[in-house]
Amino acid sequence: MDVRVKFLGAAKTVTGSRFLLDIGNFRVLFDCGLFQGLKELRLRNWDPCPVDSSSIHAVVLSHGHIDHT
Repeated sequence: MDVRVKFLGAAKTVTGSRFLLDIGNFRVLFDCGLFQGLKELRLRNWDPCPVDSSSIHAVVLSHGHIDHT
C-alpha cells in the first residue's frame, strides 16, 4: 500500500502542528494547530488550507495544546 506524508505546519518552527497522511485512498489529518509567536507565524493562521478539506476522511488530535488543535 502506498503511504505518503505531507507536512502542512510546524516546519522550521515548533508551532502550528499539522500533517496529512495519504494511505491508499484514505486521508487522515493529524493535528490542525494554531501558529503562535512572532507576527509572521501568527498570520499563517488565516492562510487557506493547503489541501481540499472535503478530501479529508478523518482528523486525529495528538493532544490538547492549542498549537496542535
